[in-house]
Amino acid sequence: MQLNKKTIVVTGAQGGIGRCLINLLKDQQANIIAVGRKSEDGVTQADLSNNNSVDLLCKDLRKKDVDILINLAGLMYFGELKQQPLVDLEKMVAVNLTAPIKLTQAVLPAMEQKCQGNIVNIGSIFGSLPFPYFSAYSSTKAGLKGFSDSLRREYKNRGINVTHVSPRAVDTPFNTGEIDLFNKRTNASIDSPEKVARIIIKAIVSEKRSINIGFAENFFVNINHLLPSLVDKALIEKRDIAKKIF
Repeated sequence: MQLNKKTIVVTGAQGGIGRCLINLLKDQQANIIAVGRKSEDGVTQADLSNNNSVDLLCKDLRKKDVDILINLAGLMYFGELKQQPLVDLEKMVAVNLTAPIKLTQAVLPAMEQKCQGNIVNIGSIFGSLPFPYFSAYSSTKAGLKGFSDSLRREYKNRGINVTHVSPRAVDTPFNTGEIDLFNKRTNASIDSPEKVARIIIKAIVSEKRSINIGFAENFFVNINHLLPSLVDKALIEKRDIAKKIF
């Protein structure tokens, strides 16, 4: 798929990956609709944790001829599930899962009419390789993976492609001090936002189905599907590391 002159919606446009992604898309001469939570020139302001805000954004997108929707925005919580405030849990589900589904609903009719389009959902390795102390976050990202796979099969051979990209740890302010400490103590591989943005672009252009970033991460995702008990042992060790942080 060529990106030249394509109208592309990018949520999470003000984050580390989002800004890199938009710069790369502009280099490809794409028309960008950047969506972010804060007021900023060139950005469509929307709070994806708020139903009314999402509904207004959907109403606006239905009027536009969107070629590609990139659901990048996300929220993360690191810690014991019992300690997570209910309001934060609800916001994370709204941003990570509900909003991408609603935005997809909004752009699908125009894509279906012209038999062409691409839905790009940015998940996480934690969606396929759920980590302790990331239970709610992993659940939302697993849900996004399920949504991507189901939607892809629903629109197979109808001109609409669905791409799911699962990054591992990324060097952005998205990672809190505790998450950064956890990554260091577990020797996690950390990618730059520029690298992740380039992988996303490549996946869109080549119309990839699904990408797990990182060789080791992809390997353990497959092992988790086949022999989850083996992965349980490894991740319980990481749970014990996480417990010492709090």
